[in-house]
Order: sequence, then structure tokens, then C-alpha cells
Amino acid sequence: MGEHIVEFEQGGNARAEYGKALISNLAKDRSLLHGKGFSRSNLVYMRILYLRYPISQKPSHQLSWSHFVELLKIEDDLERKFYEIQSISEKWSVPQLKRQKNTALFQRLALSKNKEEILQLSAQGQEISKPSDVIRDPYVFEFLKIPEGQLPSELELENLLCNNLQQFLLELGKGFTYAGRQYRMTINNKHYRVDLVFYHRILRCFVLIDLKINEVQHDDIGQMNMYLGYFAHEENTESDNPPVGIILSKDKDELLVEYATYGMNSQLFVSQYQLYLPDKNDLITLVNNTLQSEESGD
Repeated sequence: MGEHIVEFEQGGNARAEYGKALISNLAKDRSLLHGKGFSRSNLVYMRILYLRYPISQKPSHQLSWSHFVELLKIEDDLERKFYEIQSISEKWSVPQLKRQKNTALFQRLALSKNKEEILQLSAQGQEISKPSDVIRDPYVFEFLKIPEGQLPSELELENLLCNNLQQFLLELGKGFTYAGRQYRMTINNKHYRVDLVFYHRILRCFVLIDLKINEVQHDDIGQMNMYLGYFAHEENTESDNPPVGIILSKDKDELLVEYATYGMNSQLFVSQYQLYLPDKNDLITLVNNTLQSEESGD
């Protein structure tokens, strides 16, 4: 149908004006001939599908038409390809795909990458082979629906994340399985607790998460390093890889983090989180600047 609109109705000129009346009349004719599925909006997207997926690049049969409607709303080819691959590999529902688009997942993952890595991210999706591959900065917790200007306590934030575990796991990404909260560790008869513990099926390791509502401090980093040491010696089995630690804070001082982690375990990460949707246009600009700056340097 998309081919018919472009090649016949537009005479092969993809940029030609096709008009609302044309699409509306085609919708009526096709609906009479074939029944449901040929609404005006569907025909518009069928046309776009033909333009963005040439015959040599057939759309995946693993995704529904509703998935492709969401994908076709993305004009950037790199971004669209990434979400298509991720939708297939992580079996996202349409609402999950919408959520990941709205939170600018592609741009958030691309922020820490160079041009070559961004192109690879688009072509292959997010590949997980090392701990840094699962880290996002920032993490977005808009699903908690916390009123703007209201900052929960660390315990309240932990409760909200656990009460919305399915959406939290979606934000963490593929491979995370929930293991527990307030996980107790006893060292020399003194008890310590890590806020959240997960196990990553792909990396085959524990992932420890500590939540901070303020700026992360150097002693927070030292404490997480101690947690990692405990899990490596007391919780790991022979088949487990070294544990990963993530400190999630509202704010962080990059220089402090650099100095506080100097010579420390490379499995320890400090990331920020935000309670509201990021400004996607700003993220797009940052990623495009990376692509363009490297192009100019070639």
C-alpha cells in the first residue's frame, strides 16, 4: 500500500504533496475492499514505512504493526534502528517501547560514547559483555510519579522503586533479576545493609545498589567498596564473576568521584538519577555534536 501511494499516486516522487483528500479516499476504497486496517492514519504510516524500509531492508516480522507505528515516528535513522533492535532483543511491549523513547534511552546510552561506538550502538543495539555496558547516567525514575519539587527520603525512594519493580527493572535494562533489599552483611559482629541487590544473568554477577538523595560523598564510595569485598568473599560462588556496585545519587561531584575512586575497584560506578523526564532535545544536541565533531576531525 505504501508502494502504491508513492510510486503510483505520487509518480515515484517521495517528496510530492499527496494531500489529505487522496489518503482519505484511498482509506475509504481499501476499507470497502479489504475491511479494517486501512484507516487514514494507517495509510500515512504505510507510506512512511515504504520510504524508510526499502525492499532490501524488510521490517522484522517479530514486531507488531503497532511497534512500527511508534518506530516510524522517529525521524533519525540511527535512533530508529536502535529502538527496533532493542524491541526485538528485549521483547518490549508497545508501552515499554514508548517509555524508552520518551526517556531518550538511545541518547542516554550514547552520551558516553564516541562516534564509532554510537554507530555500533545503533547497528547492534546495546551489547552487554562488561559491567560498564549496563550503566546508565542518568537513570530516569519518572514512573514513580513523584510531584515536582518533592524529594523523598532514601527509605521512601527505596520503597517506591520496590513497589514499581517491573518498571524499575525495565529502566535497569536486560539481564537484571531482583535478589533482595536491605541485604544484611555481618562483619565482626557489626551489621551493614545494602539498599538493593540484583543478580545479572548475562554478566553472572551480583549488582549492589545504594541510594542517595543528596550529593554522593567519599565515604559513600568507600562503603560501597567494602560491600563489594564482602560479596566477593562471602556471597560469590565459583561460577560468579566479581560483584558490581552502583551508587545512585541525586547529584555528584565528578572530580570528587574521580579522586575517591582512584586506584579502586573498576566494578564500582557512581551514577545520577532524576525523577522527571530528561530534556530530549538537549540530549539529541549533545549526541549530534559528538558525531559532527568527530566527522570534522576526520
